[in-house]
Amino acid sequence: MRNVIVSIFLSIDGFFEGLNKELDWHGWDNEMEKYMSDFLDTVDAIILGRVSYQLLAAYWPSSNESLAPKLNSLPKFVFSNTLEKVEWNNSRLIKGNIKDEISKIKLQNGKDLVLFGGADIASTFLQLDLIDEYQIIFSPVILGKGNPFFKDIMNRYNLKLLKTKSFDCGNVIINYQPIAK
Repeated sequence: MRNVIVSIFLSIDGFFEGLNKELDWHGWDNEMEKYMSDFLDTVDAIILGRVSYQLLAAYWPSSNESLAPKLNSLPKFVFSNTLEKVEWNNSRLIKGNIKDEISKIKLQNGKDLVLFGGADIASTFLQLDLIDEYQIIFSPVILGKGNPFFKDIMNRYNLKLLKTKSFDCGNVIINYQPIAK
């Protein structure tokens, strides 16, 4: 069975973006880029919500960055009730029941799935018990204000530490697995 891995950059104080949606604080260097390239080789599809889809689809198709070919070629499952169509290469719009759709996708043969989504879709996946692993990339910054990644969570979720990795740029990746209730 395929796993859903949430991969997200967070500030030390838990924000995934600044108040004005700025992301310029993400720690990045050649080592981090190599790690992300290798990580993308372990997945064969990207899961996105509307907001993340629109942000990434506006940037990556015309990007010359080294990760662009992988991101552009990977299949993308876009969950949205408001989008009418998706045009980024290999994107499929899904308007149905998220739990049913992801359960079907997870049963298909293939590698893991990565959710590069925002707080809304991640919260939905969390509450529907669809996340198999968290890859949280902490950047060495305290924003003070911003948009929290974990929001509208009504229950406690316990996690098991799987591994950690630190980078020269100051990032620390912490992988967690949900503990079954």
